[in-house]
Amino acid sequence: MPKRGATPPCGACGVIGYVLETAEELDRLQRVLDDSASASGPHLRGIITEERRLSARDLCARLTGMRLLVVATVTADGRPLAGPVDGYFLHGTFWFSSGRDSVRMRHLAARPAVSATHLPGEELAVTVHGRAGLFELNGPEGAQLRQAMLDHYVPLQGPDFEKWLDGIDGLGARIDPAKIFTFSSGS
Repeated sequence: MPKRGATPPCGACGVIGYVLETAEELDRLQRVLDDSASASGPHLRGIITEERRLSARDLCARLTGMRLLVVATVTADGRPLAGPVDGYFLHGTFWFSSGRDSVRMRHLAARPAVSATHLPGEELAVTVHGRAGLFELNGPEGAQLRQAMLDHYVPLQGPDFEKWLDGIDGLGARIDPAKIFTFSSGS
């Protein structure tokens, strides 16, 4: 499995990091981006103009490596609950993990509706609304998320991070997007 730190397969991308998205995934992502923009209201279209939107290819290039997300779930009585997670943009959507017994994962198991925003500053915002698909972090479906986590944290924390990751009862989540909105000031 390729690591995100490897050379991009697409020389035209001009990015540092590995773009995992296939042509089909980029096409699907572009359709979601276009459909989301088309369905947005006049207020949002006044802020996120065509010049400020990112293409699927540009979005994937900008979101390599770990990206902090604020993920919002819904409580049983309909209240929103938001909190930070380490997010990874893999195959055209955000993936993240948490403990199986965490409030976030219990919410998503019962009510998979989810929203997440990556907002590193005024120059970039990415918001996704969709449904979370949960999977075993240390199972086959979690292999690429797990590798992305190792690629980010082993250089920072050393090999003990992998031992810790192997020992947790973690779930991964992949957001299947219904809508994705991007904003880039070009900075």
